[in-house]
Amino acid sequence: MYFETLIAGLIVAVIFVEIMEIYPGGIIVPAYMALYLDQPLRVIATIVIAFLGLFTYRILSSRLILFGKRRFVMLVLLGALWAQVWFLIFPHVFPDTPELRVIGWIIPGLLANNLEKQKALPTLASLFIVATITYVLVRLIMWI
Repeated sequence: MYFETLIAGLIVAVIFVEIMEIYPGGIIVPAYMALYLDQPLRVIATIVIAFLGLFTYRILSSRLILFGKRRFVMLVLLGALWAQVWFLIFPHVFPDTPELRVIGWIIPGLLANNLEKQKALPTLASLFIVATITYVLVRLIMWI
């Protein structure tokens, strides 16, 4: 079901981008979110890390020249860094919530990049729309 969700997510995301001209956090991010929609704490943790990466980027961009490819690489690196920090520290702070983990290391950075380019509301709204459509579509395909 992993492969089917990723393929369906890519197709739904591309169609959504073509119709709405809004990126749902990147092309692959909704597919990964759809994989974990039954674990909402992981989705929330990933969004929190994306915002932490974006916040850190905004602080750094006041001191460094970060645009274009540099911005993208910096946001992906910050997302991966914050995801690793979350992975190392969070289990010690809240040991009773093992499902409160980040989805990958790259996904928060990709999401943060789109949050920076499009702002939060359109990005998160389109992310949840595409992820939900993907989740339902894959469940229907598996049911048939």
